[in-house]
Amino acid sequence: MASRLGGGRLGQTRMAEEVAAALRQRILADDLVNGAELPKQDELVAEFGVSYPSVREGLRILETEGLITIRRGNVGGAIVHAPDEGTAGYTLGLALQALRVNVPDLAHALAELEPLAAKACAARPDRNEVVVPPLEELVAISEDRMTDDVEFTRVSRAFHDAIVSFHENATLRLVISSLTSLWSVQEEQWAERAAPSGSYPATDERKDVIVTHRRIIELIAAGDGDAVARLAGSHLAATQHRVCLNLKDHVIDAASQQARLRIRRASRSKFTVGQE
Repeated sequence: MASRLGGGRLGQTRMAEEVAAALRQRILADDLVNGAELPKQDELVAEFGVSYPSVREGLRILETEGLITIRRGNVGGAIVHAPDEGTAGYTLGLALQALRVNVPDLAHALAELEPLAAKACAARPDRNEVVVPPLEELVAISEDRMTDDVEFTRVSRAFHDAIVSFHENATLRLVISSLTSLWSVQEEQWAERAAPSGSYPATDERKDVIVTHRRIIELIAAGDGDAVARLAGSHLAATQHRVCLNLKDHVIDAASQQARLRIRRASRSKFTVGQE
């Protein structure tokens, strides 16, 4: 069968790669939105003029890249997963885990970049309408979760994730949010270990976290970028120090099922706080 993708006879591998390339371009161009179902294999064979094995291999390539999930059986098909911050965080996390990068190394990188996001929030002319209200809502939620160690950590991390999400530079937002989502996984793992052992911070320290978060909001609202960057940096360093003492020899975890769920959650709306 002559392929209409490249003209002439191509090896099955080459045809599979071209099928994957064509479908990948549609996903990245938003022609196939997140959650959409790809055409059935019969339709793809007819459209591209290739064999069934080539289509199946092309779909497997996209599944390996995380762009689709293939459902098998009577309800078979392929569901699109458009890349987002969660995808980027997960992919970066896998690379760091494979390189055996430890938790303190991640902490240092985030300490360099997250304060920049807080400063960028303070520079937004619409900060009081767009940035401040959701941050205040997260602080209110954290007050409600004060007595639940793990939930308090999750909401506190959501506050940091939200600050990064308001960075107006798309490239920096993606890079920093990838790091914050990975750090949230490590910090939540620390909280789950610390809570049963009684080593989780006492109530007074949790109150200090809330006070600091409120001060960060005030500085953002006032447009004081330098001051909020300093405060965000010192606040992050204090938390990181506690976590890194406990996880200093631990390699970053991104591959476990729990870590994958947390990375995905950290990249989504604040309203998913506390859900797995």
